[in-house]
This record gives sequence, C-alpha cells and structure tokens, in this order.
Amino acid sequence: MSDKATIEIQGKKYEFPLIVGTEKEVAIDISNLRSTTDNVITLDQGYKNTGSCESAITFLDGEKGILRYRGYSIEELAEKADFLEVAFLLIFGELPTKSQLEKFHADIKAQSVVDEDIRKIVDAFPKSAHPMGVIASLTSALTAFNPSSVNVDSEEDMYKAIVKILGKFPVLVAWTFRKKNGLPLDYGDKNLGYVENILKMMFKQPNEDYKINPIVLNALDKLLILHADHEQNCSTSTVRIAGSSHVGLFASLSTGISALWGPLHGGANQAVLEMLEAINVDGGDTDKYMAKAKDREDPFRLMGFGHRVYKNFDPRAKIIKKAADEVLNDLGVEDKILDIAKALEKEALKDSYFVERKLYPNVDFYSGIIYRAMGIPTDMFTVMFALGRLPGWIAQWREMRLNKEPIGRPRQIYIGETLRPFKNIDKR
Repeated sequence: MSDKATIEIQGKKYEFPLIVGTEKEVAIDISNLRSTTDNVITLDQGYKNTGSCESAITFLDGEKGILRYRGYSIEELAEKADFLEVAFLLIFGELPTKSQLEKFHADIKAQSVVDEDIRKIVDAFPKSAHPMGVIASLTSALTAFNPSSVNVDSEEDMYKAIVKILGKFPVLVAWTFRKKNGLPLDYGDKNLGYVENILKMMFKQPNEDYKINPIVLNALDKLLILHADHEQNCSTSTVRIAGSSHVGLFASLSTGISALWGPLHGGANQAVLEMLEAINVDGGDTDKYMAKAKDREDPFRLMGFGHRVYKNFDPRAKIIKKAADEVLNDLGVEDKILDIAKALEKEALKDSYFVERKLYPNVDFYSGIIYRAMGIPTDMFTVMFALGRLPGWIAQWREMRLNKEPIGRPRQIYIGETLRPFKNIDKR
C-alpha cells in the first residue's frame, strides 16, 4: 500500500500522507489541506469519518465486536481486574503493581473529603432537580474550591489533580443520590474498597449498619469497568475539545457530564427503562411491542437493542448479562418492569428478525435492569454511567494535554446569505 493518498480537486491533484495505527487502521492526514489547496476543507457531519486525534488509550472495532483498554481485552479486564486497577491502567498506561495500587487507593481516600460549602450547594437544589444537572454543577463547582490550574508539565501536580477528582466525585454522586431520596449525606468509610465505599455512601440507612452484597458489588464493579472508556464518543470528544483550550480538569469533566446527559448518549439506559415503563402502562403485552418493533411503518423503537458502533454484538453486553441474571436471582426482586425486560430479552434472542439483523440486547439494556434491581432511580442511571466513565475522561484529558494538542477549532461550510446592503428600519 502506498504511504500517500491522492485527492483531485477541480483538475488539480494533491498528495497527503497516510497514517497507519497499530491495529492497521488507515487515515488520510489532511492537516495541511487548507494551506496546500485554495482553502478547501472537508465536510463530515457528526465527524463519523474524521479522526480528531491519535490516541493510545482505547481500541474499538465495531464490526468485529472488539473493545480493548491499552491493549487488554474488555473480557479479561472484567473477569480479572477491579475498577480501580482499570482506572489506573487507563490513566497511566499500565496495570498497577500491588504497591502502586495500594498507594493510588490511599491517595484517593486522602482526597475524599469535600469542602462543607459544597454541601450547602447540594442543599440548595430542589429534590426535583435532575441528578445529571446536579452532578455537572457540583463538578464544575469544585473548580471554585481548587482555583489553581494544573501544571501539566509537573507529573506531581497532574497526579494530585487526578486522585483529587477520583476521591471527590463518588462523594458527589452519593450526595446527589441521597439528596433525591431524602437521606442524610454520608462520607462513607476509608476502610472499604473504592466500589464498596460507593455502595455504602449511596445506600447506608442512618439507623442501621450497611452490609455489602458481594453479587451486587461484583455487578457494579463490572458495570463501571465496561463503561470506563469508549474511544472518541460524544462526551469524551467534548472533554478533549474543552481541555484543548487549557481549561482545568474539573471544568473539562463537567462539560463531558453535560454531553453524556443526552438521551442519544449516556441517557440510553434511562430510555430503556422509560420504554419498559410505557409498555407496562399499556398492559405489558411484550408480543405486541415486538410486533411494533418489526413494523417499519410504526414509530416505536425497541430501546437497548443493537448498537450504533457495534454492528455484530456488543462485547460488553455478553459480560454484563451474566451479572444481571445473578443480581436478579439473588435479590429476588418482584417487579413487573423487570419481568417485561426479561420477556423482551428472551424473545429477541430467539426471534429470527432480531437474530438476522444482529439486534441483540446491548450494555444499556442490561445496565438499566441492574440499576433498577439495586434500587437506583431511573434518572440516576446516567450519573452512574458518568461514575464509570470518569477514569476514561481523565485519561483522555491527560493524553491530550501531554501531547500538547492544539485548541479544537472545527471549520464549517457557510450556506447563509451573501453580502447584502443594510436597510434602514423604515424600509424593511
């Protein structure tokens, strides 16, 4: 294969270098397109065919159903590592040694106390406030309590900022959850592991001890790992482009949270439960809704099946399906909504229409089921997604700053009015 691509524009030919990734992905480097042509640019709405950066963090092949963090398969990581190990891997590039992991966890715990004035901000939100709006605001508010910008040329400063947000963000998530449920705010327990502490901070009742359910713990740990990074998606790209202006880590993360909020991105698992609730209100007839999903004339969409990136299967769904089954069996939750979910899953896995089109249940389908069974309200689902995605966002922000990437500045094709004379108001 040639190491260059030739583009012909209005009879003139231009050569541009090819970039080949370690997984043999090929890209045309058009960094100098405007300067070597007469201000010609490309148009790629949604950036579906445009690489915005070179990254060593996550590899994704949607056609083959492959997801890897720093070269490790998602299947092996979900089976053999815990969330904090995966966070370290994503951010720093290698799996931690035992001593590195212990130090990492100790440093995070040392930064887990949130300024009391943040508590006042939490109290100011009404219970009706959407949790994603609350967590985005609280993350941004951390900047006010940590006003000095991170010196990215200092490894020590970078590390301090990272452990600080990893320590404080779970507290903010738990406070957002407890505020909505009318529970006193809790700081958790430094003697617990990272994910164990998240569960205790969220669910501990003020008048009783909290006991960790190992099956629930395993399911949450896996969910956080599966959501930890997913290449240059909407929220990750938002974090990188915000960070490219040299805004601080906390502010960059807040922009990612806001991008994740949308129903086409992180809100997908919430959309699954809203669909299930709507089916329940309509009588719970899953056969009726399976037929509607197969009818091209019907506007109904079966949420949580198929995936925009994964054209074959979602590798994360295979992993989390087992955890979902274990949680439902262990908790013995009697819930019509979960019964509808299980019926839809059973039908879709054997229905030729769905099998032939590879419309399998995806990670959003199973994560919504697990969160509901755990007692997490629907509008908190995306906050839990953000909790898992936090190390990925941090890793992407860190990589972008260390690579000294230029400020993001997309171009446009102007399609408005051409030059026209101004009309005085009495002549309009």
